[in-house]
Amino acid sequence: MDTALIQETLGELLSFLNLRADDMKITEEGDGVIRIDINSPEPSRLIGWHGETLNAVQHLLKSIIRAHEKLDRSPFIVLDVDGYRKAQEEKVCRIAEQKADFVRRTGSRIALAPMSPYFRRVVHLYVANSPQLQDLTTESVGEGEYRQIVLRLKGEKVQSGEELSPVIAEADEGLENLNI
Repeated sequence: MDTALIQETLGELLSFLNLRADDMKITEEGDGVIRIDINSPEPSRLIGWHGETLNAVQHLLKSIIRAHEKLDRSPFIVLDVDGYRKAQEEKVCRIAEQKADFVRRTGSRIALAPMSPYFRRVVHLYVANSPQLQDLTTESVGEGEYRQIVLRLKGEKVQSGEELSPVIAEADEGLENLNI
């Protein structure tokens, strides 16, 4: 992916929206994710309420790049401002670790609160790649904005067609408004 094009497009977009950015650092992660870390003198304006402005700018950037490059699908771009998104990712992983303890103690499945596809992906990868969580597995269940991750022991047998009946996690676990 042309990082110069991404930087130029994002700069123009932010300028048009009258959002200031002092510095942008673009890194390509191994799994096809392009992460853009933005330093801003007014991070709260760029982040918006629960990240809504950041999500909107990210969506616009992905759409513009897709159209400009004539891509079949949008590139996987993640915007972060002053570590906001990174903190959300770490929070989701910490909650997955806490829920893992519950699963081990009780042997029951547990469902995390519904979250966006991006944060579900973060949890799936975290559980799959963490040595301390190798006895667990994850799967996504539900539809649309109610789609959530179910965390369970690897050895648990689920019959074909059997409906998962996980323990529903508490509503106040801090996973509200995790969109990307």
